[in-house]
Amino acid sequence: MLESLPMASQLTERTVVLGVTGGIAAYKAAELCRLLVKAGARVQVIMTAAACEFIAPLTMQTLSGREVLLDIFDSGRRAGVGHVEVASAADLIVVAPATADAIARFAAGMADDLLAAVVLASGAPILLAPAMNTTMWENPITQENLARLCRGGRATSVGPDAGQLACGWTGAGRMAEPDEILAAVLARLGSGVPARAGALEAQRVVVTAGPTWEAVDDVRFLGNRSSGKMGFALAEAAAALGAEVTLIAGPVGLDTPALVARRIDVESALEMREALRKTTPAADVVVMAAAVADFRPGVRVLGKLSRRDGKRQAARAARAIPLVPNPDLLAEIGRRRRGGRPYLMGFAAEVGLAGQALVERARSKLAEKACDLVVANEVGRAGVGFGSDENAVTLVFSDGRVVDLSRTRKDKLARAIWDTIGPELTVRQGPAQDPRETVPGAKNQRTSRAKGRDA
Repeated sequence: MLESLPMASQLTERTVVLGVTGGIAAYKAAELCRLLVKAGARVQVIMTAAACEFIAPLTMQTLSGREVLLDIFDSGRRAGVGHVEVASAADLIVVAPATADAIARFAAGMADDLLAAVVLASGAPILLAPAMNTTMWENPITQENLARLCRGGRATSVGPDAGQLACGWTGAGRMAEPDEILAAVLARLGSGVPARAGALEAQRVVVTAGPTWEAVDDVRFLGNRSSGKMGFALAEAAAALGAEVTLIAGPVGLDTPALVARRIDVESALEMREALRKTTPAADVVVMAAAVADFRPGVRVLGKLSRRDGKRQAARAARAIPLVPNPDLLAEIGRRRRGGRPYLMGFAAEVGLAGQALVERARSKLAEKACDLVVANEVGRAGVGFGSDENAVTLVFSDGRVVDLSRTRKDKLARAIWDTIGPELTVRQGPAQDPRETVPGAKNQRTSRAKGRDA
């Protein structure tokens, strides 16, 4: 995506404040600074005292072409109030690396050093690139601090990646690579990427994710291999763009993304249907990423089918379990739509279909389900699709457009999908009216952003 634009003009006339805090990943900030300058940005580097223990200010000064700011009092010795002037000039504040300590101080509204004071005094968007030990990253306090910062859409984060860490651990906590951070900078500033931070502000988005389990007896079920990772990534990316997201999750082992407003856990297709019935009337966008079982047992056996009951009896019982079709949840929403609302995104996971055959299958599904967009992908290939951290998809739109998104991590792919459909969403009319607001005397009980789950 970056190569499609003249590199030297992507950030022309943009001022990026690059905050470097005290982590071993500070060495990556030098390459990030170089990329920002190459993209045309005016880069003002601020380094904390701890950052100077890892990388020399002279390095950043040489790469940025500007004096590196280190101390809140030194910056104030010029005419005016230094930290306020820097804060006012910023189009974007990037903190890379963003340590657990820095995230905590920003979340608490502290201004005990120059970088924290600039973050507090500025109204510019903030992009955080977290970097820390795995346990520190997974600590609920760190997650809550980050969620508090990102609530409202001003601050967003990129990364961290998972892998070998400098401390010798393996896991999440490694700072995103400089080119990935640059892509996030372009997204935040709206240069070369359609969707910007806040592009989905005030939009109500419902996302389904994961499989459904259809009970055979009290122990067994019919299900599929969906992990829910793609749907969760789409929910997380939508929330980062400012949407109020309701996530309807099948039985998966994934934590609720920090910015998702509400999570509803379901098990069967009929339970998911009921959750959709309650949430879609007020939705502006519905994303049907869940892999809903096409069939369910028509009879649920009480207890457990067992060979101990005798082979003939068990075989007879197994043959006696009829399969009945589950409701087509995507088609039901398509039939209920009025005036093109909500924007409806379906998924088509196909086996053995690729290229034009996959596109044609998606076009058929568009017509059958009355969708605006079908995200089609071939499952069963090694490394992509169900259960994988990566995917490759083809976007097939109702207006005939076809967009191929090459293989990448599902979180990056989710952002690319929102980036692609962003312009279409912004030209539509304002958000759908919440049915609760049409009832005289009714109170708006919209769920606040939280990490908790609904039963």
